[in-house]
Amino acid sequence: MHHEVWHFSDYVMLVVSAIFINNILLARFLGNCPFLGTSKRMDTAFSMACAVTFVLGCTGPITWLIEKYLLIPYDLLYLETLAFILTIAVFVQLVEMAIRKISQPLYRALGIYLPLITTNCAVLGTCFLNIKEKFNFIQTVVFSIASAMGFGLALIIMAGIRERFNFARIPKNFQDTSIGLITAGLIGLSFFAFQGLAK
Repeated sequence: MHHEVWHFSDYVMLVVSAIFINNILLARFLGNCPFLGTSKRMDTAFSMACAVTFVLGCTGPITWLIEKYLLIPYDLLYLETLAFILTIAVFVQLVEMAIRKISQPLYRALGIYLPLITTNCAVLGTCFLNIKEKFNFIQTVVFSIASAMGFGLALIIMAGIRERFNFARIPKNFQDTSIGLITAGLIGLSFFAFQGLAK
């Protein structure tokens, strides 16, 4: 399919698949650390979703270009992981500087999880998936942004639920991380309902 001409409906299916069917977080289980760490408040979750979308929307296509026009022609594929992480790190630094200048409260709220985007396996994993699936440049752009949107959607849903925990009577043994993981599992199960769309 990668060598065929893609039509508009193919791109729509790619977007639907990345967001709902093969959600990078709920189906592939990549990016759990920031997912649990920044989903306690809606504003922090939304900001993290925007930051990840920007970083992945930029780094996905750039890492594809690096792979195709630098690593493969010069037989440097053994540097693939290092090159991808360095590319992501540069954009994370740009986002971090921008947020620190625009909103100090948001910068403090994101805390350690903002620089951790550099090693966020959801971002790095999507860059590798672009290569593994043999996407062309346009497909890479679409898939990268759609995957980030899927990550953001899961994060915002999780934040909406976790904000209600403040008003719920949760047994002591299930508080904090435990109830967070249980909730993440239930959200993941609910997303399996979208598997039927693939058929």
